[in-house]
Amino acid sequence: MAKSINQVILMGRLTRDPEVRTTSTGKTIASFSLAVDRGGQEDAADFFDVTAWEKLGELVSQYLSKGRRCLVQGRLRQDSWDDKETGKKRTKVEVVATDVTFLDGPAGDGAGGASNYPSSNSGSSKKSDDVVIEDIDDKPIDLSEIPF
Repeated sequence: MAKSINQVILMGRLTRDPEVRTTSTGKTIASFSLAVDRGGQEDAADFFDVTAWEKLGELVSQYLSKGRRCLVQGRLRQDSWDDKETGKKRTKVEVVATDVTFLDGPAGDGAGGASNYPSSNSGSSKKSDDVVIEDIDDKPIDLSEIPF
């Protein structure tokens, strides 16, 4: 039997600032909406509700705001409930983010802004030396020399 897949990748702009709340167990949740342009159709977009949990939610709330571009990777989650006022069955599909890549600078100008965000590479800013390979021969590779 084939394995099931539930994966979504979206790139768009936030339609509102992230709303942050905390669960009773202390977990952070950031909720926001993403507008994704439909390619080739002027003034047409799809809107997706996105939630980011815990550390990812904290980063989203700290660095993203309305109008900023981001790339969201995650899974779809469907929720259903009975509306208390009308008694009708309601459903909602949202994206639960597993990764969010910030695409704009702090002003939302699309300038790349990678240096404006925290980096996982907290080492020194020392520039590494480039390695130049000068002597390359065209001999075939002997597969018996590969150690694995």
